[in-house]
This record gives sequence, structure tokens and C-alpha cells, in this order.
Amino acid sequence: MEPREEFEASVKHLTRRRFLGHAGAAAAGAVIALRLDLLLDVHAAPLPSGLPAFPGAFGRIFPTLPPFAPASDAITAALLDIGKPGGVLDAKDDLSQGPAALITDPALSLNNPNNVTHTAGTTFMGQFMDHDMTFDATSPLGQPTDPTTARNARTAAFDLDSVYGLGPLGSPHLYDPKDLVKFRIGFGGLFEDLPRQMDLDGTANHTALIGDPRNDENIMIAGLHAACLKFHNRAVDHVRADGHDGHTRPAEVFLRARLLTTWHYQWMIVHEFLPLFVGQTMVEDILRHGPRFFKPKIGQAFIPVEFQTGTYRFGHSMVRPSYRVNLQGDNGGPFFGFVFDPSQHPEDASQPPLADPNDLAGGARAPRRFVGWQTFFDFGDGQVKPNKLIETTISTPLFMLPLLTIASHTPPIALPQRNLLRHLTWSLPSGQAIAKRMGVSALTPDQFTELAPYGLGLESGTPLWYYMLREAGSTSTTQPTLVPSPPPAPTTTGVGLRLGPVGGRIVGEVILGLLRADPTSYLVADPDWRPTLPTRNGATGDFRMVDFLTFAGVGPASRGQ
Repeated sequence: MEPREEFEASVKHLTRRRFLGHAGAAAAGAVIALRLDLLLDVHAAPLPSGLPAFPGAFGRIFPTLPPFAPASDAITAALLDIGKPGGVLDAKDDLSQGPAALITDPALSLNNPNNVTHTAGTTFMGQFMDHDMTFDATSPLGQPTDPTTARNARTAAFDLDSVYGLGPLGSPHLYDPKDLVKFRIGFGGLFEDLPRQMDLDGTANHTALIGDPRNDENIMIAGLHAACLKFHNRAVDHVRADGHDGHTRPAEVFLRARLLTTWHYQWMIVHEFLPLFVGQTMVEDILRHGPRFFKPKIGQAFIPVEFQTGTYRFGHSMVRPSYRVNLQGDNGGPFFGFVFDPSQHPEDASQPPLADPNDLAGGARAPRRFVGWQTFFDFGDGQVKPNKLIETTISTPLFMLPLLTIASHTPPIALPQRNLLRHLTWSLPSGQAIAKRMGVSALTPDQFTELAPYGLGLESGTPLWYYMLREAGSTSTTQPTLVPSPPPAPTTTGVGLRLGPVGGRIVGEVILGLLRADPTSYLVADPDWRPTLPTRNGATGDFRMVDFLTFAGVGPASRGQ
């Protein structure tokens, strides 16, 4: 029997009643039965009125608050000016000094300080999470649109649909044709890569065969995606070796491996990354006392635009202008590169890209284009590097995105401009109005004096994204340093280490709310669950990113570094 025929037969065999009768652990059985519904294309019931107009649309947390400003030519011009290259948000990094110097010379980062409580990989895990839960591919930039009628191309859940696609039957190009329960892995460089079209037809087409094309925007996010592919494949081996009482039909093996992968990923979100974003105190408050503002019911999750555009894009301020992506990839030495360098990419997106650009954009395969994860997460060897602070300074390369990184391949190419115009798209309320609704002290106009000259009242009615960054950069924290051996960096006063009360509350409630609204998440299906896969030291019961990468076989030990 061919692998596809065997997988289809096992899906038909694994009906809900039959499977639940032999599942073993009740929680795992219930989750796998729900995931079986996805393989069989069973859809959820429509959401009630007052929420998104149809399942899969965006929504709002504060639907009665007015927009921060009415859409007009004047406000559009002001937002474009605020977010322009060289404008008030630009960190004005001296790119002429080169990518290595911007990491190693502290004097070049005085206007763009390090956050020594975050490792450099925190940025990209945040981006990976974003790509797993939200993708707006249709709403027009800067033109008012009703979010409740705009489709989110991702499921509003941390279910790794950006990795799994529609599964082996719905997205067979993602899976190994000889073993459909495993993913394809790309090779041809020094280490693993995303699978690419060139692997299928032998052409020079570097298009990645993945569930979400945005996960090939840069080397780091592509590396995380590839790590997930390898983690799942290792989980398949784990399930097969365990046997689970003889239940080894392909569909069951696939679903159990997906469950292991997804729940360990969710554990890291709750216990490692969300506390870095919003602080442990905020996480514990929401878990213990429940949400105050974002309360979707089970099976009715949606992405609110106050989160999608207003607050979760805080990660853009954490991006460094350049990274040391690995230690030995560039002729035996470290590979340094700007996160984006437009000189390395054709202005016409229809032109073929360089085979191996000197920046860290994705969409290419070469021996040096792999991630040495000890730069991005702390493996205890002193090699880890920090993030940038969360504040209103954005690294200069983000003001000059290559068109290939923009889904529409159209300007503007400055990421801050695009973020600010998106506030007009969704008619987002101001940060001050949300602070008042939340009952927290709002920032005052004298904290936004740079916005007053526009004469539009932006200093008292500030776009939420801008407000949230300034709030974080004005909020002191006593959160302990998590990076044991950071490189020399300008000292900070404790501000900008995590989100403030408005940004932190929205981000914390939405991330935990999505998990609590997902009947297949561990927080719902089995709240007492603890990680079962071994950590780097062989223990179980906790699981961190260094353990995830080690289990996947992409950690420093697997690189011989």
C-alpha cells in the first residue's frame, strides 16, 4: 500500500468513538480526537453576533472607543513622516561601520541600547508566534476597514498551523512522500534547510515549501521553522518507539507527534516567552484571576486588532540592526550580516535574487546560511547576545525593507510607516483612551512632545503602537537579568525591559486567551500536564527553548560548536 493510501485508511479507521475507546490518557485522547476532526475537515459552529462576522475574521477588544484620529490626508502625511527613514523613530544606526561593529562596539549603540534581560532569539520566537496566529493578507493599508469582516489567514491559536498546514492529506507537499507522518527537510547547505522547490524539480527556484511563506523572511525565522520540522520528526520517532499499546497506525502516530510538539511549544510560550514580554507578575495575575478585557469562549477565539497592530508589534523595537548568525559559517569564521540590506536585493521583485546575499534575508540556500543557536539562546557557553530595548527607537535596517519581504511587493518599505498606517486601516483607538478604559494612569502630552508640532493632537491621542513603545520605555521594572554573560553594552535604568501596563495587559490577555479558548491546548485539555520529553540534562517536567532546539537536533552540540 502506498504511504498516502495507508494514511487515508488510518484516518478512516480512527473514528472518534473507536479512538476514544482505546486512547489511553483521557486528555490526550480527547485532543487527538479533536485534531482528527481537522483532518476530516469538520468545521466549528458559527460565532455569535457581536464578535467577528464569521469564523476566522478579526475583531476588537474595545469596540466602543473612537479612532485615535479620523482618516485624512493630513493624518496620513503625519504618520508617514513619523515613521520615515531618519524620522523620530529611527535609531539612526551608523550602518557604514558594518554589521560586526554594531554588535561588538558599545559606542555605536548609545541611541539603540541593549536589553540584557532578553536574548537575541526572543525577537524571532515572538515573530514565529505571530505567524502562527495571525496573517492579514487582504485589508488595504491605510484605508479604513471593518476588522470583523476581514479574514485572518491563520487559525487564532497556537496550534502550529503555520508549520503543519492542512496536514498530510491537505498539504502533501509539506510531507515526506515516503513517510507521510514526517515533514520534508531541505538539505544542500552546510546543515538542514527549509524544503524548497529546487528539491522537487532540480531548478534554481528557492521558494520554500512551508505552511506560511513569511517564515522564510530571514535566516533566523527560517531556522526556527526548520527546527520545528525536525522536532516533529523526532517526536514521530519517539511515538513509534513508545508504541502506545500497539496503536501505530499512521494517523495516530502523526496526531500524537503533533500533540507532543504543540504542547511543548505552548509550555514555552506560557513559562518562558510571555514572562519576558509582559513580566511574570502580569502572567500570574491573568492565570490566577482571569482576564479583564479579552474573554473569548472555548472554540470562539479571534485576533483583536488592538493586539494584532497596536501592541504585539512591540517586537519590531527589539530587532538588532545586525546579527552574528553563526560562529563558523563564513569561511570558518563568524557570519555577520545586517538583518536586511536593500543593496543585496533587486528593486524589481520579479528579478531573480542573489544566490547568497550578504544580509540575513531568507529565500536563499548556501552553506553559510544556517543558525548557530548559541548566539540567540543561552546554552551556558557565554556566546549569547541580547535584544534591543522595547522603546521608540527602531533599528535603521527596518526602515528599508527589501520588497521581497513585503507580501504585496509595494511601498512603503519603512516598517514603522506600515505599522502606523495600519492604525488607519483598523480605526484603532489611542493609547490614552485604552489606558483610561483599563483604569491605569495614561501617559501625558509632555511625554510625546515630538508629536505636538504636527498640530493634530497626536501628543494626547497617540497611535497605540507608538504609545505602547513609549509606555514600555518609560516603565521601570525589577525583573532580574536572565542573560548571565551579556557583552559590554550601554547601561540601562530598568526601562524598556518589558511592556508597560497597557501593552502588557493586552498582550498577556490575548496570548493566554487564545490558549484558554483552544479546546486542544494543554491549558484546557490537561491543565496539570507537564512536559514529558527530556531536557538537555535528561530531566522532565520543564522545557525551555534550549531544550526544544536540542531535542530537534539543531543545538550547538549537533553543529560541533
